[in-house]
Amino acid sequence: MGRRIGGLVLLLLLLGIGINFVRLYPYHRAIGGMTIGEVDLLQVPDGVYEGSADAVLVAAKVRVLVEDHKITRIDLLRHDHGRGQAAEILVQKVQEAQSLQVDLVSGATSSSKVILKAIEDALTMD
Repeated sequence: MGRRIGGLVLLLLLLGIGINFVRLYPYHRAIGGMTIGEVDLLQVPDGVYEGSADAVLVAAKVRVLVEDHKITRIDLLRHDHGRGQAAEILVQKVQEAQSLQVDLVSGATSSSKVILKAIEDALTMD
């Protein structure tokens, strides 16, 4: 009886690990492959641009206002995150730096990448 229970517990444990792997693999793949490019603001006409990025468990949507080839406002319209709320400071840092090349927020790396990718998406949409 004890061996049966032990075997059942082991089976359930392995099943749980397998389900988590299947669920998290696409997320880790999306985040690991996500790179942030540089945007030449001199090539971005004045206007309001929306962009988004999705990495399965973390997603963001932004609205970026460009005036005189400068980012004058970034609104974070949506940010689905686990513990990545701290990364929301990046919209301010990007606006201050006028660049996507800012430091990621420690402890919120995935959210940092997704928010920056959403801003890049907004500024490079055709």
